[in-house]
Amino acid sequence: MKRNIKVEIDKFSGFCYGVIRAIETAEKELEKDGVLYSLGDIVHNNVEVERLKEKGLTTISHEGIASIVPRKMLIRAHGEPPQTYQTARRAGVEIVDCTCPVVLKLQERIKRACEEARNNNGTIVIFGKKGHAEVNGLVGQTDGNAIVIETPDEIDRIDFLRPVFLFSQTTKSTEGFDSLCKMIEDRIMAATGDLSGFKAYNTICRQVSGRKPLLEDFAKKHDIVVFVSGKQSSNGKVLYNSCRNSNAKSYFVENVADLDPEWFRDCNSVGVCGATSTPKWLMDKIAKAICDF
Repeated sequence: MKRNIKVEIDKFSGFCYGVIRAIETAEKELEKDGVLYSLGDIVHNNVEVERLKEKGLTTISHEGIASIVPRKMLIRAHGEPPQTYQTARRAGVEIVDCTCPVVLKLQERIKRACEEARNNNGTIVIFGKKGHAEVNGLVGQTDGNAIVIETPDEIDRIDFLRPVFLFSQTTKSTEGFDSLCKMIEDRIMAATGDLSGFKAYNTICRQVSGRKPLLEDFAKKHDIVVFVSGKQSSNGKVLYNSCRNSNAKSYFVENVADLDPEWFRDCNSVGVCGATSTPKWLMDKIAKAICDF
């Protein structure tokens, strides 16, 4: 006899504004021209990338910019460094710029801070994931001179005798940023006894950071939590860890094929949630599959 399990999809999960804007723009361009190039995956979710690929969206690398025909390229929500725009202009490529407004504002702040740092022999430090598209764009605002700190044990790379300007990748955890900020303060005090040269800017997206407490409450409500995200999503890793801290029976999946029926054998309620790069239609598909189990 089939047992009824309550399956709830978190209403706060799914694409953030920047991703929605990029995907809607891509779909409009594809409806008009039938083909469009995206510089890197438009979103860190393989299932959504494949859906758009079927509509005509082709992902290219920086090396492929000069060879695209027709010559139109989308810059995704993560943003790009100034060099990318220069390369596209030289190649005669038309840019469809979908840089998230939050990321764009952060790029401008870092660029201004970089000028101040140069005048004061200071250092730009970015709390973020090395090699991440957004971080590459941020570092590009400093002509490659920023220090990217991914883990606390890397702070020895900072010269604490110089002024320090600290920023964060928009999708990092607030706790991680606050912890790094305190560590830098302690090291500066030990080195100089003066914090006047330290400026910390919490530039984590409020739409992203605001989801964390909501997701923690959601995870506590259910016997099982199924978190849907691309494995390469930085935001997905942060939010999944929040779920797991609130509910030990939290499982990370990319698609229906990752589901294990054994997870649901003795549970009464399942919560389905996801990252800011997770499409709503995919969470619906996962929820339906769980119900079918």
